[in-house]
Amino acid sequence: MFVLLRQLARVRHQAGLARGERSRSVALRHVDAGSCNGCEHELGLATTPFYDIQRYGLDVVASPRHADVLLVTGPVTTRMAAALRVAYDAMPEPRLVAALGDCALGCGILAERAELVGALEDVLPVDIRIPGCPPSPQAIAEHLLSGLDDL
Repeated sequence: MFVLLRQLARVRHQAGLARGERSRSVALRHVDAGSCNGCEHELGLATTPFYDIQRYGLDVVASPRHADVLLVTGPVTTRMAAALRVAYDAMPEPRLVAALGDCALGCGILAERAELVGALEDVLPVDIRIPGCPPSPQAIAEHLLSGLDDL
């Protein structure tokens, strides 16, 4: 394992990838509130070695109890609104909410209007907005970092 980490550090250095300047890590909890999975694919790409958001101290965690940021994709469906509130309430303070993609921002519609609550802002307070359909991994990292720096 140590050999692989040394090789990864060497590849990062050769590729000119700068280390993040953050002094602490930020845990992201991703919730799909009813998306087409385009944003999920881009978020998955952001965690690969090519984009490597972990070098900035950003990491995706499995539980809202360990998360600093609730990262939501898709338009909020009627069946997911309560689950989002439960996940938000389970997060420790201070907690932030990030809307990833145009659907979470209320710009797109994927189903019957009766099945949608609407934009994420109609359910939870949104601190970070990441526009795009879907946003690129680079845009996801840039918006998360700039949103965290602004707070």
